[in-house]
Amino acid sequence: MSIRLHITPAYENLLRFSSLSKIILLHPSSRYRSLLIARLLSDPQVRSYYYALDVDDINLFNFLAGLMNTLSRQHKTFGRHLNVLPQNVLNEPYKHLDLVLRTFLKEMAEIKDGDFFLILDEFDRADPADDVHRFVERLSHLMPDNCTIVLNGRTLPRLPWLSMMAKRHGLILQDGQLITESIYGVGNPESASLKVLSLGPGYVFLDDYLVDNWEGHLPRLLLFFVLDRPEVTRNQICETFWPDLDIDQAVNVFHVTKRRLHKALGINILSHDGTYYRVDPNISFYLDALDFVETLLVCRYGEPEDEFSQWQKIAKLYRGPFLQGHHDAWIEERREAYSLAHIESLMRIADIWIERGNDELAILTLNRAIDADYSLEAVHLRLLRLYVKLGRRAEAVAHYLELEKWAKTNKMALGSETKQLFADITV
Repeated sequence: MSIRLHITPAYENLLRFSSLSKIILLHPSSRYRSLLIARLLSDPQVRSYYYALDVDDINLFNFLAGLMNTLSRQHKTFGRHLNVLPQNVLNEPYKHLDLVLRTFLKEMAEIKDGDFFLILDEFDRADPADDVHRFVERLSHLMPDNCTIVLNGRTLPRLPWLSMMAKRHGLILQDGQLITESIYGVGNPESASLKVLSLGPGYVFLDDYLVDNWEGHLPRLLLFFVLDRPEVTRNQICETFWPDLDIDQAVNVFHVTKRRLHKALGINILSHDGTYYRVDPNISFYLDALDFVETLLVCRYGEPEDEFSQWQKIAKLYRGPFLQGHHDAWIEERREAYSLAHIESLMRIADIWIERGNDELAILTLNRAIDADYSLEAVHLRLLRLYVKLGRRAEAVAHYLELEKWAKTNKMALGSETKQLFADITV
């Protein structure tokens, strides 16, 4: 009876959070994670598709083969697109990842069962498989809105959870409770002697002194890359930083880069357990991106005592685009996620200013959001509505015409709501 009393609220929370994220991870330390999977599968009100990874799923080829075989028995049309891919694509799916992803998403789109779960159980069996992790990471951004992936296993998957959470694409539950701190199992003390600031140009401080003796930009970026995930493999590092080198050359360059990183900091910051690299757990550090996401999660899903100050903290932590000035693919992916979360904070701050009757500060805040990303029409619409509410028709018209000109230049179509608002104020 006591287990049932715990399972029911945990299960209800799982269902609630599933509508708020594309991927839900049942944290490895959860006591009831297997029971929650069983409850999900036995619930007649919920549609679920289940795949337990096999011991052979140590690469994307075996993973996809097992997944297609299992899901085809649960949904009669599943696999009809994947199975007709060219044989060279099926044999080496990671070399054709974009095509495989598009085809997999076509399979998902044809499941017409309303909202449903895709459960990947025993996911730790894919621990050695960098390609499977990359495939699931990409899925977190692309899955249809009616599908939520549930991951269950004995280890924390090597995914970039911070940026996934910032973009509302990932959440971690521990027995039904949302994890909002120590996301990677480490604290984040502001008093730490090592401070890593990734939101902006990317600064590292040791005992309040800026570290600037990197001998190139790669050692510094290596530190940010390792901090981005719970842990990484050497192959992940080499593939990200030196994709055009053969593996032996890439490994040699990696070890040189690692030595320069340790030399710059004066400590062996990276630890290696024989398989994975991570920041040495004995070294205390502060990471602004972790602080940013933890505060964001509390504001979105918790009940902070002073919500306004917490949203302001998020906006203050965002000193600029993630690793501003660098344009590596992995950096651009993270940059988009943090930028969207920053703009979310500004819009929420503007809402609170409006609630408090300070419309001028709301206008200033919305303009900050527009300066951060001019392409987000929702922010423009919010500002236009505020102008209309205040009777500032001329400013609304001028702003709309500027937005319309920008949209034409960039070959983008404005939404019907924005056009209708302009029509309403110009009659």
